[in-house]
Amino acid sequence: MYTQDMHIDWKLFLTAMGLALVMEGVFYALAAPKLPSLFKMMAERSSAEIRIMGLMTALIGLLVVWLVRT
Repeated sequence: MYTQDMHIDWKLFLTAMGLALVMEGVFYALAAPKLPSLFKMMAERSSAEIRIMGLMTALIGLLVVWLVRT
C-alpha cells in the first residue's frame, strides 16, 4: 500500500485564494451597473437551479485546475 504524508502548501493555497478574490473583485467592479438585475434574476431562480449552477462552476474550475496541473 502506498502512503504519503499529507502536506498542504499553504503559500500556494493562499495564493490561489487571493487570486480568486482578485478575479471576483474585478468582476464586481466591471459588472457594477448590471449587478442589480443579475441579483434579481438569481433571486427568482429555485434553490435547485442555483445549486446546479454552483456545482457546474465548481466542476469547470476543477477541470481547469486538473488540466493545468497535469
